[in-house]
Amino acid sequence: MTSTGRQLFLSKRIVTETGVTDGGVLVNENGLIEKLLSRKQAEQLIEENNGDIAVVDGGELAMMPGVVDSHVHVNEPGRTAWEGFRTATSAAAAGGITTIVDMPLNSIPPTTTLENLKIKASSAKGNVFVDVGFWGGVIVGNEDSLRDLVEAGVVGFKCFLCPSGVDEFPNVQAEDLEKAFAALEGTGSLLAFHAEVEDDTNECDKKILKKDPEEYTTYLESRPPKMELNAISLISSFLDKTDVRVHVVHVSSASVVPLLNKAREERVASGNKAWRGGVTAETCHHYLSLSAEQIPRGRSEYKCAPPIRDMDNKEKLWKYLLEDKLDMVVSDHSPCTPELKCSNNLEAWGGISSVQFGLSLFWTEASTRGLDLTSICKYMCAAPAQLCGIQDHKGAIKPGLDADLIFFDPDAEFTVTADIIRHKNKLTPYIGKTLKGVVKKTYLRGQLIYADGDVIEEPKGNLLLKSCDI
Repeated sequence: MTSTGRQLFLSKRIVTETGVTDGGVLVNENGLIEKLLSRKQAEQLIEENNGDIAVVDGGELAMMPGVVDSHVHVNEPGRTAWEGFRTATSAAAAGGITTIVDMPLNSIPPTTTLENLKIKASSAKGNVFVDVGFWGGVIVGNEDSLRDLVEAGVVGFKCFLCPSGVDEFPNVQAEDLEKAFAALEGTGSLLAFHAEVEDDTNECDKKILKKDPEEYTTYLESRPPKMELNAISLISSFLDKTDVRVHVVHVSSASVVPLLNKAREERVASGNKAWRGGVTAETCHHYLSLSAEQIPRGRSEYKCAPPIRDMDNKEKLWKYLLEDKLDMVVSDHSPCTPELKCSNNLEAWGGISSVQFGLSLFWTEASTRGLDLTSICKYMCAAPAQLCGIQDHKGAIKPGLDADLIFFDPDAEFTVTADIIRHKNKLTPYIGKTLKGVVKKTYLRGQLIYADGDVIEEPKGNLLLKSCDI
C-alpha cells in the first residue's frame, strides 16, 4: 500500500513519548515519516511547494502515533462466529489502533505450526483494515515447529500454564517449557505466558462449588492471586538457564509485580542486553478500569482470566505501571457468542471484548490521575511495538517509521452503545459507560482508514510476516 504523494500532517499538539509540540509531520510517497517540523518550518514548506504538497490540518486535535495492541484474539478461522479479521480490524481502526497482533488461539487450527500459520494468514489476507502481526503458540509436543514459525515472522510465542479453555491448545508443564526454551535459544524470539498455575489440592474447588456461581466473588475466589504467584515462581526458575526473552500477559494480581521486577533486575545484573532485561509484563484495560466491587450478579461479560480483582489491587496496578514496573497496557480482546456468556460465572466463557475502546478506556483513567497524552505513546504505542520487535516501523512518530497516525480529541466524551460497536459480538462490560477521548481520524502509512465514525473503503492493512509464501 502506498500513498498518492507527499503529505504534510499538521497539529498544534503533536504527541510523542518525550513531549507535545506544535508543528507538522512530513510523510513521503511511500507512507513513511520523512521528518518532524516546527510550525515555522511547516509553513515555510507549504509556501515553497506552492500547493504541490497535500496538507492535512488537524488543528487543535492531538496527533499521535497509531496504537499497537499486541494482545488480540481474532478467532479466525474456526471460530468466526466469535470474531473475524474484518470486524476486529474495523473496530481497531475506529479505536485508533493501526497494528494488532493476533493470539495463537482461539482459532481452529491454532497457530502452532507453519502450516497452521499459513491457513490463518490466508484467512486474513485482504481482510484487514489495519496491519496484523501474529503470535505463535507453544503447546505440548510442538517444539520442533517453533523455529519454522520464527523464520516466518511470528513476533513470539504464547503458552498457557493452566488449561486454556479450548482442547486444541493444551497447557504446558515444566518439561515442555525446557524443550521450548531450548528450541528458541539464540533466535531472538520471546515466550509469553498466561501466568496462572493451579494448586495440586482441590479443596478450594470443593468450597467454591458450594457457593452461588452467579455471584462474581465466587468466580474471583476460584482464581486467587496465588495462582499467578505460582506461575511467576515457575517462570523465574528458568531465567538463569536461558537468554530467551519472557513476557507475562494480562497481569491481574499486583502481588506478582515485585517478583517480576526482581527477576528483571537479576537478569540485567547478569549482563542480559535485551530490552528490559528480557523480562516484561503487560496489564489490561479491564484491570485498570474496573474492580470486583462494581461487578453485578450474573453478568459474565465481566469475566476474564485471570479475574478482575478489588479496587485496592487496581490502584496498586496503576502505581506499578507509573513506576515502570509494568511495561504496557493492551486489550486482551477475547470475544465469544452471547450464549457462552451465561449468568453462571463458573461456566461462562472468560473473555472481555474491548479492542475498539482501549485508547479511550486508558485515557479516561489516566487523565484523572494527572497523566498527559505522552503516557498513551509510552504504554500503548512504543512499548508494545518494542515487545513485538516492530519498533523500527511502528509505535512512534519518528523519521523512517510508518506514518501510522491518529487525530484524537482528548477532551470529548462519548457513551458506549451497541450501535457504535464494530467488533462482531456486542456484549461488553462497557455498554452504557461514558468514556473520555474520541478518535476522529486514523491513518495507516499515510492513508485515511477511519474518519468520524466510518471506516474508509476496502481493507488496506498488511500482514506483518517475513515469508512471501504466506
